[in-house]
Amino acid sequence: MIVSLTWVLGGALILVLLTVFLWSARNKQKKPIPRHVPMVSREEFAEELAIPVTFPPQPAAKPEMPVIPWNYGKDRITLMVRDPNWIFAYWEISATKQEEFRSTFGQDAWNNSRSVLRVYDITGVESFNGANANDFTDISIDDFVDSWHIDMERPNTTFCVDLGRLFPDGTFITLLRSNIVQTPSIAVSNLLDEEWMWIEGIYRTLTRLHMGSSPMITEEIGKGMGLIPLGMSSPGLGNRNN
Repeated sequence: MIVSLTWVLGGALILVLLTVFLWSARNKQKKPIPRHVPMVSREEFAEELAIPVTFPPQPAAKPEMPVIPWNYGKDRITLMVRDPNWIFAYWEISATKQEEFRSTFGQDAWNNSRSVLRVYDITGVESFNGANANDFTDISIDDFVDSWHIDMERPNTTFCVDLGRLFPDGTFITLLRSNIVQTPSIAVSNLLDEEWMWIEGIYRTLTRLHMGSSPMITEEIGKGMGLIPLGMSSPGLGNRNN
């Protein structure tokens, strides 16, 4: 009886000690919160710790550059002057124009003919109709080219160019006709400017005008003030009426 009571008391003591130990261990894990520190939620604490991330601005998209087409589907030839001796022609022949040529002269006509630039000298011709030129020059070209520099060595001459097909028998069929151009003279012009301005007298007297003022305006002011003689002509020409 005494032994049983001893075991019961020992077990109860052990249970009490174990309870006290667990309670102490649990209280040690909890950190006391200072009274002056307010309680915050986990969400608020996370928001305060979050580091703001900024992304660099994305570059604006470059506008698409327009694509220059190889052709425009228009039948045309343009003639330009390069200098007194050279002219320049560029053109475009559409597939429709080629089909019209085949339909008119036969399906093999295009292959049986060759491409030719016919350059007409129409200096002094009032109304050019293709048959009244002073003379013409034929230049054979490749079917795949679309421009040509033409060395005529004829200053002060009026030109027109036909792009066409030349058959073996000499028949020439015009496909396109250009505009009319005139090459400049290679000699010094014999035209003289007879309206000479009295520059020395203007800039010596009209001091209130800034340097670089328009000579025409200065001359008009000078004439109004009587500083420039009226009817001033080129030196040495004298009076035309004499």
